[in-house]
Amino acid sequence: MTDRRGAGTSCGGQTLANKILWRALSVFSFIVLVGLVALPQSAKAQSFIINSFEVEGNRRIETSTIITRTGIEPGQTVTAGELNDAFQRLLDSGVFETVELTPRGNTLVIEVQEYPTINQISVEGNRRVKDDVLLEAISSEPRRVFTPQVAEADADLIAQIYSAQGRVSATVIPRIIRRSDNRVDLVFEVSEGTTIEVERVSFVGNRAFTDRRLRRVLESKQANILRTFIRSDTFIGDRIEFDKQVIRDFYLSRGYVDFRVNSTNVEFTQERDAFFLVMNITEGQKFSFGNITTVSEIPGVNAAEYQAALKIKPGVTYTPSLVENSIARQERLGLKQGVDFLRVEPRVTRNARELTLDVEFVLTRGPRIFVERIDIEGNTTTLDRVIRRQFDTVEGDPFNPREIRQAAERIRALGFFANAEVEPREGSTPSQVIVDVDVEEQPTGSLSLGGSFSASDGFGIAVGLTETNFLGRGQTLGLNLSTAQDSEQYSLNFTEPFLLGRRLQFDVGLGLATTNSSFASFDTDSLFFRPQLSYAIGELSSLRLRYEWDRSEMTQQDNEVNGVVVASEIAQGERTTSALGVSYVYDSRRGGLNPNAGVLFEVGVDAAGLGGDNEFFQTTARAIAQTRVLSEEVVLRASFELGALHWTGDDFSRTVDRFVLGPSTFRGFEPAGLGPRDLSNGQDDAIGGNYYWVARFESDFPLGLPEELGLRGGVFYDVGNLYNLDDVNTAGADIVGEDGSVRHVVGVSVLWTTPFGPLRFNFSKAIVKEDFDQEQNFDLTIQARF
Repeated sequence: MTDRRGAGTSCGGQTLANKILWRALSVFSFIVLVGLVALPQSAKAQSFIINSFEVEGNRRIETSTIITRTGIEPGQTVTAGELNDAFQRLLDSGVFETVELTPRGNTLVIEVQEYPTINQISVEGNRRVKDDVLLEAISSEPRRVFTPQVAEADADLIAQIYSAQGRVSATVIPRIIRRSDNRVDLVFEVSEGTTIEVERVSFVGNRAFTDRRLRRVLESKQANILRTFIRSDTFIGDRIEFDKQVIRDFYLSRGYVDFRVNSTNVEFTQERDAFFLVMNITEGQKFSFGNITTVSEIPGVNAAEYQAALKIKPGVTYTPSLVENSIARQERLGLKQGVDFLRVEPRVTRNARELTLDVEFVLTRGPRIFVERIDIEGNTTTLDRVIRRQFDTVEGDPFNPREIRQAAERIRALGFFANAEVEPREGSTPSQVIVDVDVEEQPTGSLSLGGSFSASDGFGIAVGLTETNFLGRGQTLGLNLSTAQDSEQYSLNFTEPFLLGRRLQFDVGLGLATTNSSFASFDTDSLFFRPQLSYAIGELSSLRLRYEWDRSEMTQQDNEVNGVVVASEIAQGERTTSALGVSYVYDSRRGGLNPNAGVLFEVGVDAAGLGGDNEFFQTTARAIAQTRVLSEEVVLRASFELGALHWTGDDFSRTVDRFVLGPSTFRGFEPAGLGPRDLSNGQDDAIGGNYYWVARFESDFPLGLPEELGLRGGVFYDVGNLYNLDDVNTAGADIVGEDGSVRHVVGVSVLWTTPFGPLRFNFSKAIVKEDFDQEQNFDLTIQARF
């Protein structure tokens, strides 16, 4: 027992010694660790007294400027952290490539290496985009300091220019070439890559309209056989958002108020050389207008009068533009009646079962805000009054936001400005607003060169010089020279759109025309003067008052024997016409209730005899109706045209006074190829007629070819007649066709919209005609402007 206790005591003493040793080692380790940690803190806490500075390496930057940028004053005590701040300030100045700060005693040595200056900038590897376009886009300039950050940003800008043209794989690398005197040449090395095309544009969820019809709406086009020449199939990412907006507007204008674009997916093809563009849409149901009512919340304002001003009717396809037009109508009526601050609020109620939308127009009183003034800036050539007259509002009038938006659209529509911004802002008091108009002018003069061909006149050229903002007054002055194989015309035209400060358009034309047609046995010379006044009498209708003075003469062609009628008319020599005329025009093809259908109706009466040699009454009229069917792919058009001449003078009328029909009026015949003819003296002279009527029925449709080709097909059927020779000197003549007969023509057309102008090929066959008619089975019309 005793031995065991002694052994236990010895072991316990050894254990205690070990514990003391380990504790000593732990304390020593802790002291060492604390010392090691304290050493850096002591270094960080080190301070320097700076009494002087030495600057090395600077060439362009003044020494005093560098010292000032450090933020350290002589005699100042600075820490290592403050030295680091001074270092950062010098680097952030953007003019030094490297900076080093070294305290030596009480002197701070500043060593800098300045960024070089740019000697010249060039672009290499670019073929699709010119140097001027790229260099204008970048910020780097010669004789400026070169910085890598700016050069990299410029390289990104150049790459974005290529990306906007569909070359999304283009790369741009900025490189420098060192020159003497710390200068560098900056070179942007461009690898243009290839254009990425849209291989296919397709839609998911469309039922009312085909993919082909919807593709026509989008700005993005899918690739086709003309991809080498046409760049509209190039993929440009920024177009996607625009395409989503235009297709939404397309559906909304056709009554699909629930339309939405669910997603737009752009994916690489398997070969990764093109994109697939897939637009997932939900059309919803097509809605029409239901009940249209008007209520008034303004005492003394009769809602029935405002209801009567509306043009939309139940059953018409719903479109937001018609609602806007109706609001504008009612607000104009309120302005006319002196109801200030009238606001029209449309409240729409959905009838899901009947697929109609009831619209209640609520007449309310808006806030009492007045227009303090209209400020116009940016116009250096255009007079202020040209812009101001686009506003129906003047200083002091009640402020109407809708009228301001409409005025902005009218200013942009002038075509005088590259950009026009119209924004209202608060005036000197909360109850007043100032309308700021900021415009950027653009050239308004143009020189046009053109070519033409027609069966009537042959090949010809046209030169036109036009200024649409003459002397900054908003007037149009044009000089046109047109010469062809069989005709020449020289004219000077002037237009004043706001005569006497009112929406009254004044046009005047002065010209000289000659013809030497192979389809007539005589030539003509004429001098004319034609002033005209036009003004709107409704949203879709206008009235035109005109005067025409014309001096014309029929002359004999060289070595040509004339028939009795034409010979007697040539013998009359020069004759003058002084006529007053009036025309009424109604056109709903663009501004009507139905965006896919419309009509044009025009009727005019001219009375000659107010001086001059000729006395007559002439009536002309035409009506055109057109619509789109089959997903708006097919255009149906019907037109009717007539003319009547009642001669009241003592002398006989001439062929140039009567109606003579050409292919533009009645297809299937040569110019003057149908109607009464004089066969005397072995001739075959077309002598026109006093009455005519023509009905044309036609349709044009897609041929299933890519839209970019611009090719469409058509079919047509024309029927009409030209007759009557009252007050014509036919004594001794051999006349045929005086009473006339109805002719019928059928045919097909190829319509080609080219970059140079529209071409139309007509292939026709007269199925009912007279033996003496001059048939023409093919007709080509070209008119190009450059």
